[in-house]
Amino acid sequence: MLVELKNTTRKLCVIGDPVLHSKSPLIQNALIRALGLDYIYLCQPVPAGGAAAWLEAARTAGYAGFNATMPHKEALLPLMDELEEDARLYGSVNTVCLREGRAIGCNTDGGGFLQALLDAGMDPRGRRAVVLGAGGAAKAVALKLVQRGAASVTVCNRTPEKAAALCAHAPQVMRPAAFGPETLRREAGAADLLVNCTSLGMAGTAGQFAGLDFLEALPRDGAVFDLIYHPAETALLARARALGRPAANGLGMLIHQAILALERFTGQELDRAALRAVAERALEEG
Repeated sequence: MLVELKNTTRKLCVIGDPVLHSKSPLIQNALIRALGLDYIYLCQPVPAGGAAAWLEAARTAGYAGFNATMPHKEALLPLMDELEEDARLYGSVNTVCLREGRAIGCNTDGGGFLQALLDAGMDPRGRRAVVLGAGGAAKAVALKLVQRGAASVTVCNRTPEKAAALCAHAPQVMRPAAFGPETLRREAGAADLLVNCTSLGMAGTAGQFAGLDFLEALPRDGAVFDLIYHPAETALLARARALGRPAANGLGMLIHQAILALERFTGQELDRAALRAVAERALEEG
């Protein structure tokens, strides 16, 4: 990708460890070019434990902000001068805006997930949702479902304590459940929306669902959303589509969380639908 650099060009980046595989520079630079912005987006490896040192370096180097992936999302939280509500609620930061020396911590994961759901025609308002997993991604997803007005959110996880801890954030709407075949089938049977927030089915990992029979219990209009986007169609999504259930992968979430981050960096409200198309073309070509 051709990028023009000027003395006025403002710097952005993504930090993590590992991070060189990140699609964020490809997406963000395509958005920046489409919008005609005077920014450049880089990739910066930062090892575990290095978040505080990097923050000071970014301030000194005049960065406009940066995104963060593992293992820095939680480590950045206490380093912020200010936190947006979602970052405070999720207990993690994936976007840092640097303004006049102040670090403002944001989290666009939940917002990106919700926008992708809406794009797919899966508005969770008033619907019964089942979330598979209880890690950081599941927390953002489950709490955004609650914020949107889901009728109920059941969190299924192999470690009951983690599911219970997540559900304690909104016990009037959320409840924990196990991850066994019988439980998954029972919970799917009462769900309007099922969201996979685990790594099961992800390319490069050996983990797969022990069985997918629980999808047969989903109501006919019950939708399936998988946060995984590589491969584009996991076994979970393939089975859901074969059963005639609405299904979508996590590519939209990846793109929308990036668009929301760019809105934070620039202070501009952007045309999200148009920019999603820009990002999708960049990913196809890249």
